[in-house]
Amino acid sequence: MAQTPDEPLTLTVHSLPRPDGADSAATRAGRWKMLAVLLVCAAPVIASYFTYYVVRPESRHNYGELVNEQPTLPDLTAVNAQGETVPLSTLKGQWLLVSVADSACDSACEKHLYLQRQLRETLGREKDRLDWVWLRTGTAELREPLRQATAAATVLQVDAAALAQWLRPAPGQRLEDHLYVVDPQGHWMMRFPANIDPARAKRDLDRLLRASSAWDKPGRESTPGG
Repeated sequence: MAQTPDEPLTLTVHSLPRPDGADSAATRAGRWKMLAVLLVCAAPVIASYFTYYVVRPESRHNYGELVNEQPTLPDLTAVNAQGETVPLSTLKGQWLLVSVADSACDSACEKHLYLQRQLRETLGREKDRLDWVWLRTGTAELREPLRQATAAATVLQVDAAALAQWLRPAPGQRLEDHLYVVDPQGHWMMRFPANIDPARAKRDLDRLLRASSAWDKPGRESTPGG
C-alpha cells in the first residue's frame, strides 16, 4: 500500500551503546564535581586564614604567638555555672578568648579576668563574635562577688591535667599566665604573651575578626533540642 504523501514520517531514536570505560569516566567526573563543591564551601574559611597569615603585611608582625599545630578542642566534659555537665565541644561556633585559672582565683587571677573582659569590650560591635571564656580548675566554690563579676563570661570547670594536654604555656610560663585564642572550628591558634599588652592584643583580634568577617557571624547555629 502506498504511503499517503501528507502523512508525517515517524522516527524512533535509540540511545547508542556506551564505549568501554564510559561508566568509569562518569564516576570520576562525579567525584571531581563533588570535590569542587566541597572546595567552594570551604573557600571562605581558607581565604580568611590565607588573608591573615599571608597576604596582609602586618600579619608578619603578630603580637600573639601563632600555634602551628592548631590542636582542636579535646573530648572533655566540663561543669557550667549552673552545675550542669556539658561537653567542652559546645564552645565551637564562636571565636574564643580563653583564660585558665584555679577556682579559688587570687588577686592576680581577678586582674587577669578583668583585663580579658575589657579586651573583649574594646572590640565594640564585633565583640559578639568573640566569647569571653574562663576555664576554671580545682574544686573550690566560686565566691559570690567573683560569680557576679564573671556573669557575662562562659565559665566552665575542667580537669587541669586533661586541659594541659590541649593548651600549652610558653617556656618558663604557667598555663594561667596567658590568654588563648580559639577559632570557631575549635582550633587553638594563638597564644598571647604573659603580662599582655592590651593595645597590641586588640590589633591582633581586630585583624582576625576582619579577615573572617565574610564567613563568621555572631552567635552559634542552633541545633535541635539545643
